[in-house]
This record gives sequence, C-alpha cells and structure tokens, in this order.
Amino acid sequence: MAADGKLELYQDNKGEWRWRRYASNGQIVGASSEGYKARADAEANANRDGSKDKWEFYEDKRGEWRWRAFATNGRQVGRASEGYKARRDCEHNARLNGWMG
Repeated sequence: MAADGKLELYQDNKGEWRWRRYASNGQIVGASSEGYKARADAEANANRDGSKDKWEFYEDKRGEWRWRAFATNGRQVGRASEGYKARRDCEHNARLNGWMG
C-alpha cells in the first residue's frame, strides 16, 4: 500500500469481508474482487506481495483503462475501482496496489 493511503476492511451485504484502499485525497484506488469468510483472509489478500500476481490492463466498454490482478492459482484477487482515460494513470493506480511494473 502507498505510504499515504488507508486500508479499510468491511463486511458486505452477505456478511463477507472485503477491502478497499484509499489514497490520501479520499479516492478509492483499489478493492477486493471477492468476499472472504474471515477478516484475516481479507486483510492478508490486501497486503500480499503483488509481484507474484499476473496483472492485466484493459480498456472497458467506455474506453477507459482498468486493471485486474490474478493470484498464481488463477483467481482474481484485486481490481481497479474506476476507469482511467490514460493507461499511465491506470498503471499508477496499480502501483498503489502492489504492481511492480
């Protein structure tokens, strides 16, 4: 996580634990893409070593750049919470969430 950011762990409507990462300006810069039964599992997912993940950058239906991260077992473990006009802005956001570039 970026030094100026904040990590929030919360329970969703199904009672599963998820995480959101915020930048210092309050904008959400990353979020879990699945829920976890245990809070500790969501926290471990949020703080894992992203250098081992497979990162995918793509343009969504609106033509905005987004990222997804996949663990070595192929499960999606993170995603961009918003689209970006420029790929470099999307890559900056991914770096805040563990992408090594």
